[in-house]
Amino acid sequence: MINKIKIIFIFVILTFINTLSYSKENISIIYNINNKIITNVDIKKEANYLAALNNQLKSLNKKQILEIAEESIVREIIKEIELNKFFNLELPNPIVDTYLKQSYERLNLKNEAEFIKYLENYELTIGFIKKKIQIEITWNQLVYDKFKNKIKIDNEKIIKEIELNENIANEKLYQLSEIIFEIKNKDDLNEKKIAIEESIKEIGFKNSANIYSISDSSKLGGDIGWIAENEISKKIYDEINNLKVGQHSKPILTGSSFLILRIDDLKYQEKKINKEEQLEKKIKFETERQLQQFSKIYYNKVKNNTNINES
Repeated sequence: MINKIKIIFIFVILTFINTLSYSKENISIIYNINNKIITNVDIKKEANYLAALNNQLKSLNKKQILEIAEESIVREIIKEIELNKFFNLELPNPIVDTYLKQSYERLNLKNEAEFIKYLENYELTIGFIKKKIQIEITWNQLVYDKFKNKIKIDNEKIIKEIELNENIANEKLYQLSEIIFEIKNKDDLNEKKIAIEESIKEIGFKNSANIYSISDSSKLGGDIGWIAENEISKKIYDEINNLKVGQHSKPILTGSSFLILRIDDLKYQEKKINKEEQLEKKIKFETERQLQQFSKIYYNKVKNNTNINES
């Protein structure tokens, strides 16, 4: 009974606050996740956020965008609830500004002032964006703290890969986007693969990443930026080496998930022979790949133990 009264009270407050900005819109509760309320206005705001990060999302119809936003905000709330058990998310984090800069540079904006102006077009504030970045980087920190001792790196194998390519004068850099997906059993793979391929043909790779990818990069249309060939594991490199700009790989099994990579752009640069640096970059790439697997496993566990009520 107390929880019910609490929920009603929260809803009344939320309605009053949101009415100031959305006076013409009826507000309704869509989810109650461990007594944390998500309204239709929250989902609309999430849709604006995702569209701001990936402009191609606007090419989808309103229903599709809202469905993507709904899944995105539920995932974030579940993470936030778990993080509040271990961290104070209100404390300032200097790393947030670094990620914030990466966010607006990805949109070809020069500085934070331009970013603030840009966000006004989507009825968003810089504080709203910083909170989301805070949740993501803190979640990554939590996953690292919990699973760092389970990361397995074969240094000798990586060193051999570096030595095989040390005589190449120029190195290739890939600008990549990704779709990471899971299947319930082997029989589902072909069905999922066909669905994703059809989606890519119909609405493009980046919008398909928003819909199908379980990676955090999905909100960026799967964008993972520029990566040098010497940073990529041999298994993945062999799958993308012969692809042209605009083409994507077949599903690549990585851990318990499948990865599809798209070549957004290519360029070459003079190769700097520094084995230690190359080793460090390859270890980082492989570490992040494994942590991504652990992140999905941990998130699914947390989600299963979370009380999610849909109205």
